[in-house]
Amino acid sequence: MGKGSEGIEKLKKTIVALSTVALIGSGSIFNTNVTYADKVDELEDQQSDIEEKRSKIKEDLSEAEAEVADVLIEVEELNKEIEKLDEALEKNKEKKKETKNNIKKMEEEIEDFEEEIETLEEKIEERTGILKDRIASYQKSGGNIDYLDVIFGSKDFGDLISRISAVTKITSSDQKLLEEQEEDQAEVEKRKDDVEEKLEEQEDLKVELEGMEELINDQKEENKKKKKSLKDKEKELKDLVSELEDEDQSLSDLESTVENELNTAEETEVAEDQEQNNETSSQSNATTASKSDTSNQSPTPSESGNYSSAIEAGRSQIGTPYVSAGKEPGGFDCSGFVSWAYGEAGQSLPSHTDGLSKVGTKISLSEAKPGDLVFFDTYKKNGHVGIYLGNNEFLGAQTSTGVDVADMSSGYWNNVFDGHVRRIQ
Repeated sequence: MGKGSEGIEKLKKTIVALSTVALIGSGSIFNTNVTYADKVDELEDQQSDIEEKRSKIKEDLSEAEAEVADVLIEVEELNKEIEKLDEALEKNKEKKKETKNNIKKMEEEIEDFEEEIETLEEKIEERTGILKDRIASYQKSGGNIDYLDVIFGSKDFGDLISRISAVTKITSSDQKLLEEQEEDQAEVEKRKDDVEEKLEEQEDLKVELEGMEELINDQKEENKKKKKSLKDKEKELKDLVSELEDEDQSLSDLESTVENELNTAEETEVAEDQEQNNETSSQSNATTASKSDTSNQSPTPSESGNYSSAIEAGRSQIGTPYVSAGKEPGGFDCSGFVSWAYGEAGQSLPSHTDGLSKVGTKISLSEAKPGDLVFFDTYKKNGHVGIYLGNNEFLGAQTSTGVDVADMSSGYWNNVFDGHVRRIQ
């Protein structure tokens, strides 16, 4: 199934490697000891590098999610196997119960049969006594029933005929008793053999069913162990997916920062070129100062907007996908979403986290009300921003889910929240 534990370890190492590179790479953004042209080239290289890393993370995410799907399928198959084993075990128990009842009935039948045997033996003994009495009576009257004596012991032909006649009389009169004797003896033996054979078969079946029950229970236990192992792996994979999503979010925020820095650097580079072409240094200085002032100032929030309309506008975009540097419906990054939502409410806010982190007034989380801005230290301080909704929830553009409501009281967002809340009016 997939890559198994080795695949998970490999993906974890990828996360560590990408995180380290991303953090090291971000330092180049703030290096002011280079020309703006060099800085533009450096930022473009870094932007390309981040895109490559995000592409790799998305591949790893796809692979991890596929492994989760495989695990879930395997768990479902095991559940079906366990259900079948439960059914087989139930049928086996029913068969065992039936076999025990059969054995009990046969044992009772044998007890009844033993009484019947005693009765038959009494009849046989009675018949035997009758025959003995008759023979004894015949012998007293001078008769002889020994066939050998009849053949070899006769004195003459007349004596031979006399003895044969006597034996014939006994045989004729008692022939029925002799036949009944033989039939009863044969019936006793046959019925005894039949019952013993059936009883032996049921005993063998009982042993076989007990062995089968033990085997089924062993299989169930083995499947339960496999299921637990798969559940552990499922949890590990889902944790990995969460880590990859958080890393992608961090890289996305870093990408937004790099793009903002790149835009600033390109604007400044253009300004420098214009400055060199200006006819007078005074006009050039004035233009540079004007642009510098424009670049460094944070827009002042308008007083015409309100929190509820900004939240309402933001909620209307739930489900909109995350797009790096996105500032319009159809695709937002975190700061672009906040800026757009308040823009819909009539308030002009910066579209990057650095600018948003300076607007309004900083307050504590205990003072926070719906509509305040909450900041999170992701790849850098104040690297992610959202609109506070109350009850420790905020609305923002998240990398993994797009525009959505998230809980900041536990998990990842709780870990990266350091209490920075701003009220913009």
